[in-house]
Amino acid sequence: MKFEEFILSIAGSAYVQLGIVEDPFDNTRKIDLEMAKASIELLEMLKEKTSNNLSNEEEELISSIILDLNEKYKEKINRQV
Repeated sequence: MKFEEFILSIAGSAYVQLGIVEDPFDNTRKIDLEMAKASIELLEMLKEKTSNNLSNEEEELISSIILDLNEKYKEKINRQV
């Protein structure tokens, strides 16, 4: 598995957990903000731990995914308040 595939796999799970895409196992949309936050934090940790070891493309990919997921997470949290 390539690093990009690994990152996209975690991101895909986060998008499912945020209810943005359907769960591929049962074709339903569910929101699990606690698990979504854990997935985002995992990506942030991977970015930090792999700092200076990523290609420019990998760095851009993980950074843009983290930014997008954090924005969508905040939107979901604000809707609950």
